[in-house]
Amino acid sequence: MTAGTTLPLGTTTAEHELAALQREHGRPLFALLLRLCDGDRQRAEDLVQETFVRAWQHPEALRADDFDSVRPWLLTVGRRLAIDARRARQARPPEVGDAILENSRVIADHAERSAAALDVRKAVKTLTPEHREVLVLVYFHGASVAEAAQALGIPPGTVKSRAYYALRALRRVLPGYAADLR
Repeated sequence: MTAGTTLPLGTTTAEHELAALQREHGRPLFALLLRLCDGDRQRAEDLVQETFVRAWQHPEALRADDFDSVRPWLLTVGRRLAIDARRARQARPPEVGDAILENSRVIADHAERSAAALDVRKAVKTLTPEHREVLVLVYFHGASVAEAAQALGIPPGTVKSRAYYALRALRRVLPGYAADLR
């Protein structure tokens, strides 16, 4: 099978031999590869094509006098390609579709959290001591309004108003974080 021999129809002998090879051995090869690919038809079809490309690239293996049929050679090549493809898939992480990425939560990295913490500390220092006390107790220590009122010795309504005005002042100082301060 030489790639340069031309037939009258404009096709080469190699193309005719390859087409005959595919007609004769394509179905058994596909059946084997389909089993090896766990029923994935697309992957099996790709491996069948790759197997016949290898056959086209190595015509000397197909003409060897050592065997009566080329089918064992084709099945061996196809099986080895399937094994290589499986190993390659197992060696790399699975692919993630766009839908999964769009629905995934965005998590800020450590540097962003550290920068935000520094910004908030700097902004809290700009508050009056009364507002800062209420904000620290209610938002940073998690105290209820009643607990903060008792600890500071002021009425609960005063705690609420100081917390409101403290957050309002922080919104002005931290415009990029305004959505987080609601």
